[in-house]
Amino acid sequence: MDRAEFAGRVDHTVLGPETTPDDVRTVVETAADHGMNACVPPCHVSLAVETAPAVTVVAVCGFPHGQAAPAIKEAEAERAWGDGADEIDVVVNVGRLHAGDHEAVREELECVVAAVPVPVKVIVEAPLLADDELRTACELAADADADYVKTATGFSEGGATIADVEVMSEYLPVKASGGVGDFEAAVAMLEAGAERIGASSGVAIVEGYDAGAF
Repeated sequence: MDRAEFAGRVDHTVLGPETTPDDVRTVVETAADHGMNACVPPCHVSLAVETAPAVTVVAVCGFPHGQAAPAIKEAEAERAWGDGADEIDVVVNVGRLHAGDHEAVREELECVVAAVPVPVKVIVEAPLLADDELRTACELAADADADYVKTATGFSEGGATIADVEVMSEYLPVKASGGVGDFEAAVAMLEAGAERIGASSGVAIVEGYDAGAF
């Protein structure tokens, strides 16, 4: 994998509660300079697209807790796509998973996937799930015709682990996100089966590129 292909697998991310328009501009411009994608809050999708039209812009949905009503998540995804988002990362309702309300989870994900003509990644929040729940979440995402499963928001307990990525990759392509801070960590996730990396440390990850790792 050459550097350009590797960089194209990295979603350079800014999602904190204090994110400003200037933060978004900086992240998107940096993503453009390094050949990365950019993951931004839904309220800043238009700004991100205007700042760097060539960059793949990812918008989060139901972030970070996944507890919005299904119709709200659907509308949020539609609005983000309408504003120019190329991909949507939607947070699963972990509480419903814990309660065993699997049909509600599947129906909600189906609605979001059907609402937009762009790839949808389902953030399963793996650190909060037991092993059987993680598998169930991935099965429900696959049943809903999602394009990816994503490990974590980075705003709960823990982040991406090799073990979780290995399990998740049995079901759908995986975006490893949460705690992936350098090139070596990113490579470990790719070797475990991830296809994409989400990180606020995108620059460090790409600038650490070593062709000998592949």
